Amino acid sequence: MEGSRQASWFIFLILLFLLMFAEGRVEASMGEIDEKSKQIEMKDFIEATSSTQNPIIKMVTQMGNNIENSQDDKFPKKKNNNNDDSSSSSSHMNHNINPLLIVFFTINDLKVGKKLAIYFPKRDPSKSPPFLPKQKADQIPFAFKQLPHILSYFSFPPNSPQAQAIKETLQQCELKPIKGETKFCATSMESMMDFVKTSLIFPTKSYSSSSSSFKLLKTSHLTKSNVHFQNYTIFDTPMEIAAPKLVACHTMPYPYAIYYCHYQEGDNNVLKIELEGENGDRVEALAICHMDTSQWSSTHPAFQVLKLQPGDMPICHFFPADDFVWIPVA
Repeated sequence: MEGSRQASWFIFLILLFLLMFAEGRVEASMGEIDEKSKQIEMKDFIEATSSTQNPIIKMVTQMGNNIENSQDDKFPKKKNNNNDDSSSSSSHMNHNINPLLIVFFTINDLKVGKKLAIYFPKRDPSKSPPFLPKQKADQIPFAFKQLPHILSYFSFPPNSPQAQAIKETLQQCELKPIKGETKFCATSMESMMDFVKTSLIFPTKSYSSSSSSFKLLKTSHLTKSNVHFQNYTIFDTPMEIAAPKLVACHTMPYPYAIYYCHYQEGDNNVLKIELEGENGDRVEALAICHMDTSQWSSTHPAFQVLKLQPGDMPICHFFPADDFVWIPVA
């Protein structure tokens, strides 16, 4: 009996030791994970959400820089009554333009069988920075004046590519909104939803203010390939989605998920467009058409790509798969 008790105690001590060892390893592993989350690989950090790969952000911020305090007469409207294919984005395409900016097209291109050159970045979601819980995100400074502290927190050298990306994101998030625009950089999913609710609530009974009354729209790649830039053909009638108001959210380069969300007064159409690439890729693409471009800067990237001028015609653009739009649902 005594031997049995000793054996039981011996086994108990072994199990206790193993448990304590396992807990120590878990704590060490969690520490390693936390440290690795700060030491994000440069390639994943820059390529996953780089502003140079997000032409919509470039479009928004450049427009904000150029038309701030502008007057209407600075951008005279130029009428274009030509509705044939000569006004299409294919004929307007400047082949010397960076392919990353080729996401624009005109409303005249919305025809079944129309071929468009489009750049669709295909990023691995597993490599994209995750959202932090709001409580955690709120504890980390997010302001340009706090840049040195932020770089120290994430252990990024001041002259590193990561530091430059963080600097640009903070600057863009603090830019003054353009006329008629309301903007917000969401540092957590909770803060994004608060902005969406505030932006999309209607003063009528037609729309509910509950979170269930908002719908998220995004581009979906129905096939897998590594081709980012190619010609796509519209193979079905574009579907217009009723959206009296909308909030567009765009990824920003940062160690954790940051979304530049904004809505702008004006007439904008939301579309889902079925596309087929030259290599057989199928994409259910989200697009927005801005019906009035008369107030846009003449240096707007869309005009560079399409060879148009402010006010010529409505201009549309596709959304990459990691950007999205919120709309109210009746």
